[in-house]
Amino acid sequence: MPERHGTVQVYTGDGKGKTTAALGLAMRAVGHGLSVYMLQFMKGSSNYGELASAEKLPGFTIEQSGRDEFVDRKNPEQVDIDFAARGLEKARAAVMSGEYDIVILDEANVALDFGLIDLEEILSLIGSRPAHVELILTGRSAHPDVVRAADLVSEVLNIRHYYDTGVEAREGIEF
Repeated sequence: MPERHGTVQVYTGDGKGKTTAALGLAMRAVGHGLSVYMLQFMKGSSNYGELASAEKLPGFTIEQSGRDEFVDRKNPEQVDIDFAARGLEKARAAVMSGEYDIVILDEANVALDFGLIDLEEILSLIGSRPAHVELILTGRSAHPDVVRAADLVSEVLNIRHYYDTGVEAREGIEF
């Protein structure tokens, strides 16, 4: 197999589907024998369907680094900052380990926007990743410097959402 050249991808915007896009890419990659690590910032032990799926897919590891509670954007608690810091360390270790072809930092853009992680640390990780590692960052409000550092940026727009009509999050669809 020829040597891979990894890129940096960002999925951002106010529409639904950023994490789902990254998960779709992970499924495709695992199907081709690539190994994937996903770190989910700001997500706790809730019953996310992707956790159960990853357990059934050799080569796909998901870890969470957050609580089930929502984070106050204007005043994040220290516990949320600590979770994010530990998550970023795990992500850095995964990127540098040589074990993974793809590393997904789910909700990293939001964690950055909320002040849970530092912009310079994210940019350093982007700049120091091994050339073969595909690095994907998801979440709304991607920082302009992250957008500039990326090779691919997709913005997911919210044209219409059924949440606005009172439809609640559904198991197997939203989580």
